[in-house]
Amino acid sequence: MDQHEMTSTTPTGPRPRRRAVLTGAGGVALTGAVGAAVPAGTAAAAPVSAGRPRHHGFARFEWLGTAGWRVTTPTTTVLVDPYLSRFETGLGAGRLDPETRLLVDTTAVDAALGVPGRPGAAVDAVLVTHTHWDHFADVPHIAATRGAMVYTTLTGYHLGQSMGLPSRRLAVVKGSEELVVGDLVVRVVSARHSRSESGGLLFPGVRTQLPPPPETITDLPEGDTLGFVLRRPGRRGGVLLLGASDYDDHELRGLDVDTVALPVPSNDVTADYVGRLLRALDRPRTVVLVHWDEFESPLHNPPATDDRTRTRMREITAQIRRVSPRSRVVQPAYLTPLSLL
Repeated sequence: MDQHEMTSTTPTGPRPRRRAVLTGAGGVALTGAVGAAVPAGTAAAAPVSAGRPRHHGFARFEWLGTAGWRVTTPTTTVLVDPYLSRFETGLGAGRLDPETRLLVDTTAVDAALGVPGRPGAAVDAVLVTHTHWDHFADVPHIAATRGAMVYTTLTGYHLGQSMGLPSRRLAVVKGSEELVVGDLVVRVVSARHSRSESGGLLFPGVRTQLPPPPETITDLPEGDTLGFVLRRPGRRGGVLLLGASDYDDHELRGLDVDTVALPVPSNDVTADYVGRLLRALDRPRTVVLVHWDEFESPLHNPPATDDRTRTRMREITAQIRRVSPRSRVVQPAYLTPLSLL
């Protein structure tokens, strides 16, 4: 079996809707199904509507689950951490299998993004916060089939090539770059990855040289972590998209953002996680909670979560209210337009 066959397969049957706590890979992992309830004090996104969604503002933001986004402007489509295959790793049973083989569910990718070559399915750029499987596993396939440029760490640069992308389609960024991507300005922010309860990091490591083609989720290490601020050219304010629940306070100060996508942490190892972030960002107007959904089941609204995570989200919301009472807290729904820029 060649690499394309290993990484581009489509499951033929339904997958379990299960998830357990993922303490090192950037957010919470969940079990069970969520009802219509929304954490207290949190604004819920509207249900998915048929046809092309209407939106106001310069850019339409659509949550792709975990820390993923599709951002559409009048001329440009940018994806951030698109993970749509959402394959089973044993998390739901509390037995994460590090030897789980990488798969790309091409049907799920096309269902969310559109079939390559058809109207609305083009992607200009993919921004990668880090290279764990639930952020990077689908990226080479998406970039290859949609002609996108990938902005990533040095680890992502080498992994992308080993997964079939030519080097000309991969750009290494480290933090503090200010890039023009279509009609967006993208500032790269050096960030940090969340920790397990022991203080460790799941699948640590970097790739400084071209590795063998990755076969399992262990073969996709964290590889350093970034965040991205998206702005309209010539305008103040922006949207900070984080992919993991830790950060560098110094990197956040002075960013001038109105909105932050806040990954929900699975533990309290990071001291004053909410307070330090909101103060460093000068208390942004909107906080969008991400990386709280059950990411081993297909995209389906309402997103699935469990009681433990609902409690965490209520606690996070309460902390936001205490530190930044005027901030609006949003719990998004999948593929549902938000006007954030």
